[in-house]
Amino acid sequence: MNGRVLVLSPHVDDGELGCGGTIAKLVEAKREVFYVAVSAAEKSVPHGLPGNILRKEVLEATEVLGIPKPNVFVLDFPVREFPKFRQEILDKLIEIRKDINPDTVLMPSLKDLHQDHQVTANEALRAFKKYASTILGYELPWNHIDFDTTGFVALKRQHIEKKIKALSCYKSQSHREYMNPDFVWGLARARGVTIGEEFAEAFQVIRLSLIHI
Repeated sequence: MNGRVLVLSPHVDDGELGCGGTIAKLVEAKREVFYVAVSAAEKSVPHGLPGNILRKEVLEATEVLGIPKPNVFVLDFPVREFPKFRQEILDKLIEIRKDINPDTVLMPSLKDLHQDHQVTANEALRAFKKYASTILGYELPWNHIDFDTTGFVALKRQHIEKKIKALSCYKSQSHREYMNPDFVWGLARARGVTIGEEFAEAFQVIRLSLIHI
């Protein structure tokens, strides 16, 4: 096991929203973290802002979390059109798997209802199911009717503070209600209560190999 972690984000900011606190904790623990966004979501940029603004914001956000810039990759698939490019996305994920060879993959939950997130999760499962020892689906509550809270990462205040600071880099997305720090704190506290900790992030456990048991 090489300790590498791959964060798969359908669009820039999804990874930070779903597991930004966990990323901060992994970096703090000296794990090697890679971040891949499948789309820069140019068509979702508010009118009047530069089309490439999210590509700049994701580099700022991931830097706050401690991910080195050479470990951050943004692909070019068009937002809300992933179902048209399933095979191409799978091929790219296989290429990424061979290049990075991660032990752990953090990706959208298989129960995420957004079409781009569904494709990302399903194709990631195909690409990594035999190769990553742990695959966890992160929580984006606004995209779920149902979510399996079968895994948790206990977090400290500094991890949530870093998550919120990273999300604040997405000034182009600040109008979205789930970017509100009060929401982020509230969800982290709620998940923490579930496991008797002050803060936590919840995950759907998709694959867990207890190699050394």
